[in-house]
Amino acid sequence: MTQKRLIRNASVISGGRRIQADVLFDDRILAVGENLPADENTRVTDARGLTLIPGLVDVHVHLREPGREAKETIADGTAAAAHGGFTTVFAMPNVLPFPSTVRTVEPYQRLLEEKGRVRALPYGTITVDEAGATPTDYAALRELGVHWFSDDGVGVDSAAVMRRCLEAAREADVLFACHTEDMNYRQPGASVHDSPVVTSRGWIGIPSACESAQLIRDLKLLKETGGRYHTCHVSAKESVDALREAKAAGQDVTGEVTAHHLLLEDKDVQGPMWKMNPPLRSHEDRMALIEGLESGTLDFIANDHAPHTEEEKNQPMDKAPFGIVSLETAFPLLYTEFVKGGRWSLEQLVHWMSTAPARRFGLEGTGDILPGYRADLVLVDENRPGIIDKTTFLSRGKNTPFDKWPTACTIAETICEGRTVWRDTETEKKGS
Repeated sequence: MTQKRLIRNASVISGGRRIQADVLFDDRILAVGENLPADENTRVTDARGLTLIPGLVDVHVHLREPGREAKETIADGTAAAAHGGFTTVFAMPNVLPFPSTVRTVEPYQRLLEEKGRVRALPYGTITVDEAGATPTDYAALRELGVHWFSDDGVGVDSAAVMRRCLEAAREADVLFACHTEDMNYRQPGASVHDSPVVTSRGWIGIPSACESAQLIRDLKLLKETGGRYHTCHVSAKESVDALREAKAAGQDVTGEVTAHHLLLEDKDVQGPMWKMNPPLRSHEDRMALIEGLESGTLDFIANDHAPHTEEEKNQPMDKAPFGIVSLETAFPLLYTEFVKGGRWSLEQLVHWMSTAPARRFGLEGTGDILPGYRADLVLVDENRPGIIDKTTFLSRGKNTPFDKWPTACTIAETICEGRTVWRDTETEKKGS
């Protein structure tokens, strides 16, 4: 039984508003209000000067285990999540063996539960072993509680196969989270956006159509088949336009955008630490992503945490793997750029990083600070600046373009189901 705890005097983001309140909880939130009483068995924390937000939710995280533990493990990846304020993460399915059958998913679920410092939920694959040929048995995995499916890292090339998958997903009432990439648009060794800003340096470009063409195809199929569809790591203006049209037509579609696509552009690319898929695109694309999020065309932020070893990333651009780590950097960087910068409120950022993804992915009692909800909470110090330092990452991956970037806030404590899973040493010194 989790000990009862009362956090007093915090500035609380609850129900989309910032209020001054106390929060009483064990593994669930028991009460939110002013001057809440505490009995002798309740641990009391004075959080004066701190802000309490719901635990963050990231639906796009690569934990690499089983099969690729040199890059990341469940223990280290979920520790990194806690460090960054995330209390729920969704583990992408490109692990070995692939989570395509009951036989492989059941032990994978146990592994995530046993080793995870925060809640880690698995995706199933859209096609068996991500081979793009045979639809997974969605109904069988739904019986295990897996309601989300992705072939992350690859698109489903065949329109006929994708149609069969969408029809089966509609029947099973599950959600697809799709990496859209038409490889007909990608040359061997391509690593950056197809623009003179970066291709003039001798790197091979990836056009926006590589992403948007397959998304447009999927949305056309979805219009015919019905069902629920989510598109991953949107990077291109054309993709935002396609989502806007689909939503206007009443389709059940959502889209996510990453912190790095909101913060960086093609002109910022310096080497393999800036190499991700989809790539950093133009200023026009980045503005379309920001405006798309603000208008509701894009629905929330999910960050594609993709750890690699130093040896892998320390190769030429055409050889180095795609991807950067994000769990320990996303919230403070976005807070600094957009909240401290005055464009967004903290309430908006919390909505996009917690409430909205929890709702879309059907996580009841998650993503807000309300009675009856999971006690997934994060204390943020908005008055203490920090700095991104990859040497302090708990993730095995140190592959980030944001090393040494200043931040305007720090994560003081992360609480998952009432248990402290991360606590900053400076906060401990203050005795909060």
